Amino acid sequence: MSENGSTTYENRLKNREVLAPAGTYECFRAAINAGADAVYLGGSMFGARAFAGNFDRDELLSAIRTAHLYGKKVYLTVNTLLRNDELEGLTEYIKPFYEAGLDAAIVQDYGVFSVLRENFPGLDLHASTQMTITGKYGAKLLKDMGASRVVTARELSAAEIKDIHDNVDVEIESFVHGALCYCYSGQCLLSSMIGGRSGNRGRCAQPCRLTYSMNGINDRYLLSPKDMCTLEAIPDFLDAGVYSLKIEGRMKSPEYVAGVSYAYRRYVDMYLEKGRDGFRVDEKDIKQLMDIYNRGGFCKGYYYVHNDKNMMTFNRPNHQGIAVGTMKNGELVLTEELNAGDVLEFSDGRNTRFRQRRRAESSRFRKDC
Repeated sequence: MSENGSTTYENRLKNREVLAPAGTYECFRAAINAGADAVYLGGSMFGARAFAGNFDRDELLSAIRTAHLYGKKVYLTVNTLLRNDELEGLTEYIKPFYEAGLDAAIVQDYGVFSVLRENFPGLDLHASTQMTITGKYGAKLLKDMGASRVVTARELSAAEIKDIHDNVDVEIESFVHGALCYCYSGQCLLSSMIGGRSGNRGRCAQPCRLTYSMNGINDRYLLSPKDMCTLEAIPDFLDAGVYSLKIEGRMKSPEYVAGVSYAYRRYVDMYLEKGRDGFRVDEKDIKQLMDIYNRGGFCKGYYYVHNDKNMMTFNRPNHQGIAVGTMKNGELVLTEELNAGDVLEFSDGRNTRFRQRRRAESSRFRKDC
């Protein structure tokens, strides 16, 4: 690494960024209030989550102003592949946000990267995970092209990320929580083949969340990965040189954004303050994150394993919640405290909404509560 670049980057590594998603303005406010350092969001065009709420022009300008008021940053996703005719409208689309102080654009398309680099000097460009940066050579290429940050492919191990950090003076951003794609680094072609919608154009049909049959296994979710949760791995990420810890979830609720952002803010700060000896993850915080959203439990992605069937959730593709009790003689014996409004799901598939608050240690009630 160059001496000046390395020194600047190492100084920034004394602090780390918790980067939260926002599909709506409510999610944006939730992220800021929960302690996120930066928020990434999509506007009305060129974002890889076309079915999120997204931000119109005025909302995005308001988000930039609000974030800067609190000393936070806003990154705009411009991370779809564009047709040549669409490039003509790109600069006009970006211009008002650039003039308002947009902190960075997240880019997948090399043509988009070139247009933004030429027309918006000073705008930081982040190489999207869909650019599939898998090592130091790809990171060096994007750095030389003008990228200030690379978002690593999700298939990289912690050791491979460290190799990038040791050899290229560029900021590293890595996903640490949320949904995983079955395909390589989000570059799904199956969506367009069987769903008629391209994930690389922001319209993923989520074919990985459908049932499949193979080798005598019938109607199972064979392509559906568990969500990732890496609170316990934060020391390894930070030591590997990850600057920005990215939370997936631009389709998620404000409650999800707030809860996950708060948890990662807490433990990043704990490690920076106390080091490994003082770093301890409370099991209650893991359970709370599972309660917010999990698909058959959590995994740690590819950070420690190359391929692992325990990354997959074969039985269901959506939120599972947490176990709160067991059935005994037709009654539910609680092991966790419930609150009014909680939804209970029983093994036979029935759902019911809990109507009153009860403490776990003294709660027994019939299934038809």
